[in-house]
Amino acid sequence: MIDRANVLPLTRQAALLRLSRSGLYALPRPVPPARLAIMHRIDALHLEHPFAGSRMLRDMLRAEGVVIGRLAVATLMRRMGIEALYRRPSTSKPAPGHKIFPYLLRKLVVDRPNQVWAMDITSIPMARGFVYLAAVVDWFSRRVLAWRLSITLETEFCLDAVQEALARHGKPEIFNTDQGSQFTSTAFTAMLQEQAISISMDGRGAWRDNVFVERLWRTVKYEGAYLRAYDSVSDARASLGRYLDFYNRRRPHSSLGARTPEQAYLDHLPQRMAA
Repeated sequence: MIDRANVLPLTRQAALLRLSRSGLYALPRPVPPARLAIMHRIDALHLEHPFAGSRMLRDMLRAEGVVIGRLAVATLMRRMGIEALYRRPSTSKPAPGHKIFPYLLRKLVVDRPNQVWAMDITSIPMARGFVYLAAVVDWFSRRVLAWRLSITLETEFCLDAVQEALARHGKPEIFNTDQGSQFTSTAFTAMLQEQAISISMDGRGAWRDNVFVERLWRTVKYEGAYLRAYDSVSDARASLGRYLDFYNRRRPHSSLGARTPEQAYLDHLPQRMAA
């Protein structure tokens, strides 16, 4: 837990706790219990039906006895950082300084570690609110290479996670994300370009373009986050850290021939890198 009275600088405490520095100066906003229960249900429904927009989610909630309007659902979705995922034409221009890159993975055979990395953000429910989890995943092995928690959706915690992944695991040939503002920002794309990494971005709202990360979120939530209500950011960080270590080292995947992500990653690395 961050101790503001400690002689250790706050940025150093954040680094040791794997927290975003941007979150040090922002406080989580309390959410009334009734609204929080609706947000938890929206999160679960979105995971089951990622194509559902605010109208469909409103109707699903009303069918369960929740009296709520579409605008209220849309407001909660924005606060949680989620949107309906489906292909649609892009009718808006990116913000100044934000560039959209083409999707490079279509028909690409991914047959080795560090060929393609992917990254995404998801909201994680707590007892009294939500935090945001960003993870860098090796596409071939499904191994989580680095992750960060934040109470805001600023770009910095994504940069921190990528920098850790690069420092610990080298670099990929291609880095794939969605078109979120964090990933289209100049700071994020410039960091990858400086490393001579090819940038790939999903079609807007096309969740299947980054399907392996979407599957990770489902696993993390159903096997971890939904089984307990985290009392604090530090509790969420510790619990998610334990789960992601289990996911990497001990949880076998049928798609990996019953190997764990770590086994699949290390077994296919060149010997000098695996050492």
